[in-house]
Amino acid sequence: MNISPKTVAILRLQGWETIRVSDLLPVDATDDEILELARREDRVVVTQDLDFSALLALGGYDRPSLITLRLSVSDPETVTRRLLQVLPYMEQSLRDGCAVTIEDIAVRVRQLPIR
Repeated sequence: MNISPKTVAILRLQGWETIRVSDLLPVDATDDEILELARREDRVVVTQDLDFSALLALGGYDRPSLITLRLSVSDPETVTRRLLQVLPYMEQSLRDGCAVTIEDIAVRVRQLPIR
């Protein structure tokens, strides 16, 4: 919900199968509902909301993979550029089940489930 439609469109143009949650769920969908949809459809959640990491950790889940953006600037151009820099290197880890935190100059990867 908190990723710009511009970012989604550019990721699609670059070959990433990307959807906005609001295309499939109501705008008031809970974080748990979003995680369940992602698990069911084998998708990766990309968010700026820190709650998702906590929910994955507390639930002991090994899916869905999660990308949390912790950027100092969150305009669509910056978010898109950073995602396109990092995603090609994360494909296998995301398939295996991981939580990725993308910062301005660093990327952290934790295998799921988070302990």
